[in-house]
Amino acid sequence: MLTRPATTRRVLAGIGLALLLVLGATLPATAGRRADPGAGCPPDQPDCSVWDDEPGNPGDPGGGGDDGGDDGGGGGGGVCQWNGRTIPCYDEDLGWFNNGDGCYYKLTEGPTEPPEGEQWYLQTCNGGDLGAQDVVTLADPPAGFGAPPDPEELARRALASISLLPARLKVAPRKDIGPGLVGLPVWMWATAGKNYFGPLYADESDRGLTVYIEAKVDRIVWDMGNGEKVICYSAGTEYKATGTRAGATSPDCGYDEGYPKADTYDVTATTHWTVNWWTNSDATRRVIPQTRRSGIVQIRINELQVVTR
Repeated sequence: MLTRPATTRRVLAGIGLALLLVLGATLPATAGRRADPGAGCPPDQPDCSVWDDEPGNPGDPGGGGDDGGDDGGGGGGGVCQWNGRTIPCYDEDLGWFNNGDGCYYKLTEGPTEPPEGEQWYLQTCNGGDLGAQDVVTLADPPAGFGAPPDPEELARRALASISLLPARLKVAPRKDIGPGLVGLPVWMWATAGKNYFGPLYADESDRGLTVYIEAKVDRIVWDMGNGEKVICYSAGTEYKATGTRAGATSPDCGYDEGYPKADTYDVTATTHWTVNWWTNSDATRRVIPQTRRSGIVQIRINELQVVTR
């Protein structure tokens, strides 16, 4: 009985992967568009569909930057809060918000002359509920009255107007096409497109201040389902069973050493977006980090069987 040397087994393994994927390529594609029906979007982030190439557990549709970022793309950010929600500190119709009593205040004409040293204000309470309006006189402007627009609040409003989508994952080998083999390279890539990778642009203006934002993907961190992670700085390259690199490693986004043992693995990915913002009066760029988690793609890995004689 002769046992083939390790280098020969490796060559056979590469041929095996190429054959598996050539055969798999002739099967009907089952990949499809699937949005997670049970997941909720972050505040003011209307489009946060979760994409997945085959049935599986849906991913987290959004989530704030893990580097100190805010949850999702919450619009109307800043420091004004009412009943657990963030609201604009200034409204063109209602005026300035007072965190102390939950009311907006705007200078207005009253029914009579105000008392000496006081002014009439339109008071809209309950966080801006138009059914809770009154006209009042105050000796001093309420807290927050006349404050300039908060640039970060405008940046987050602009962020809420665009869609940062989680990466739509592709892998080779893939469970629904055919298994891979222990120790062989895995290819990973994601659907390209502006909403998946950027750059995306938006702006928001208030009282002469304009904030501009630019959002683009910095990296994708792939979780291979066995405790190991792979960081890719691009969308990756699609695997082609008839390509010149068939059976070899991916040129830019792959798990080159492959899985060490046979099993079925759940592969997920987290897309890290960098949202830069600046104003028309200050070109200094500030960052709102954002992340989006994709759904699950499964990989089935089998042991390599070598026949010896």
